[in-house]
Amino acid sequence: MTVNSNTPQQVELVERETCFKGFYRVDRLKLRHEQFAGGMGPELSRELFVRHDAVCVLPYDPQQDRVVLIEQFRVGAYDKSRNPWLLELVAGLIDKDEEPEQVALREAEEEANLSLSALWPVTQYYPSPGGSDERVHLYIGRCDSQGAGGVYGLEEEGEDIRVHVWSLSEALAAVNDGRIDNAASIIALQWLALNRDTLRGAWQ
Repeated sequence: MTVNSNTPQQVELVERETCFKGFYRVDRLKLRHEQFAGGMGPELSRELFVRHDAVCVLPYDPQQDRVVLIEQFRVGAYDKSRNPWLLELVAGLIDKDEEPEQVALREAEEEANLSLSALWPVTQYYPSPGGSDERVHLYIGRCDSQGAGGVYGLEEEGEDIRVHVWSLSEALAAVNDGRIDNAASIIALQWLALNRDTLRGAWQ
């Protein structure tokens, strides 16, 4: 990708300290960066939520034109949603020496009891770059949705995950009316709606 020659390039890190370290980590950075008008701006203090990168995969059955979604409690939605059990993609963190594709395949088995026979990379993106360094690797995974369903997840991680099989049109309707309201699911489903014919042609 070509960077605009007028885009600032310089960042000066003055200080970095870890404020909290638990399941996740929070660092405080003091820095200055180059400004659009030229020259370095004032020193800024910013807290950064430090996370492992994540992998999200939407299991898709091209024969039946159906998707597999999971439902689970999410603490991030607890204060701001009437229902903090969200409809989502299969997902996991890259917290071991694994490639993103390996995480996608493993999490599909753990969270949905699904075996994915192929992965189609969609994109990589930052979900909240204003305060977090997390980067998401997003995939569509080919699956056979026949017989899919049930409750899964790793007991030692406290996971309680219910599996749903919906037609793609049902899932897109849930995006439209707000029942599906998380970024990865919306991006993957809209991408699939735009690229369904290409994907079905490749996978059938």
